[in-house]
Amino acid sequence: MRKSEALYRTRAVLYVSGTAYEIALLMVLLALRIAPQYRDLAERFARRRLLQALIFVPLLLITCDLLSLPIELYRHHLQLSYGLSVQGWASWFWDRAKMELVTLLLLVPLLWGFYALIGRSPARWWIYAWLSALPVLVFVVFVAPVVLDPLFSHFEPLEKTRPDLVSAIEQVAQRGGLAIPRSRIFAMNASEKFTTYNAYVTGIAATKRVVVWDTTARDLTVSQVLFIFGHEMGHYVLDHVYKGMALAAALMLAALALAKIIADRVLARWRRRWGIRELSDWASLPLLMLIFAVLSFVGEPIANGFSRHLEHQADIYGLEVTHGIVPNAPETAARDFQLLGEKSLSYPYPNRLFVFWTYDHPPIADRLRFALQYNPWAKGQPTKYVH
Repeated sequence: MRKSEALYRTRAVLYVSGTAYEIALLMVLLALRIAPQYRDLAERFARRRLLQALIFVPLLLITCDLLSLPIELYRHHLQLSYGLSVQGWASWFWDRAKMELVTLLLLVPLLWGFYALIGRSPARWWIYAWLSALPVLVFVVFVAPVVLDPLFSHFEPLEKTRPDLVSAIEQVAQRGGLAIPRSRIFAMNASEKFTTYNAYVTGIAATKRVVVWDTTARDLTVSQVLFIFGHEMGHYVLDHVYKGMALAAALMLAALALAKIIADRVLARWRRRWGIRELSDWASLPLLMLIFAVLSFVGEPIANGFSRHLEHQADIYGLEVTHGIVPNAPETAARDFQLLGEKSLSYPYPNRLFVFWTYDHPPIADRLRFALQYNPWAKGQPTKYVH
C-alpha cells in the first residue's frame, strides 16, 4: 500500500509539473523568438515551402523534444525503480529515436499541407484542415498495428505459443456470436520491457486484432485470461475503436475552431513581439502548439470520461460473455483486477478529481467491486449485451 501510494503521489505531481513545464516551454520559445530564427534559416536555404518544412519542422520539434527529455528520463527512471519496467536505457533511447523519426516523417508533410491551407484560406482553414485530417486519422489507425507497432514490439499469433489458450478463447468468442479468426489473436512480447499485465484491441477493418501481452498469458490462469479476453472482445464487438475515432474527430473539430479564434486574437496583439508575420508563417507553430496544449488539457476530462465509459461497458461484456464458461466469473474477474492492481501498483484510493481529469480507465478498486456485485442472472434481470 505504501509503495502504491508513493507512486500515485509522484505521478500526480509529475502530471501537474509536466503539463506546466510543457506550457512554460512553449511560452519561452515564443518569448525568445526561437521559431523566427529557424524560419529565417529555412528561408535562407530554400525558397519552396516543402523544402522549408523539411528544415524548419525537424529543427523546432527536435528542440522541443530535447528540452522535454529530462521529464521523459525521470518517467522511465520511475518505471524502473518501481519494477514496472525492465527495459534498459539503450533500448529506451532506441525506441525514442524511432518514435522521433516516425513523428517527423508524418508531421513534415502534414504541417506543410496544414500551413498551405492557412495561407490559401485564412478564414476557413480550420474546417478544411479538419476535413483533411479525417482520412489521415483513419489511415493511421488502420496501419498502426501492421506498420507502427511492430517497430517497437514483436508480435506473433498467440496460437504458436498457447494453442490451448486460443481454443478456450474461441469458446468465449462463439458464446458472443463472434468469429474472431485465430490469425487476428496475437501475443506481444511485452516481457522484454514490462512486468505488468495488459491486453488490448487495435486497428480497424482488415487490421483489427486482439493483442494479449505475453506476461498476461504466462502468469494468469486460463480462466483469468478468458475474462481479460472477454473484456477486449467487448471493445471489438461494441465498436469502441470506431466510437473513439468519432470522439477524436469531434474534439479535433472543436479544437481547430477554437484555435482559429484564439490565434487571431493573440497575434493581433503579440505578433511583432514574437516575430511572427502572420498565422501562415512557420514561426506561428509554437503558438499553435501552445494553444492545442492548453485545449488538450482542458478537454482531457471529456476524452478520459468517454474512455472510462467504454471500459465499463467492456467490463460488463466480459462478465456476461464468460458467464457459464468460466467458473464463478465475477470472482475470476475480481481476482484479475486484484492482480492487475497489485502488479501495476495501482493506488486503491485515488483523488476523485484526479480520476475525473486523468484516468482513462475506472479505478481498479471500483472495477473489482462492480465485478463482485454484477449478477443479473441471480436476480432474474436481463443481461445488457450477451443474451
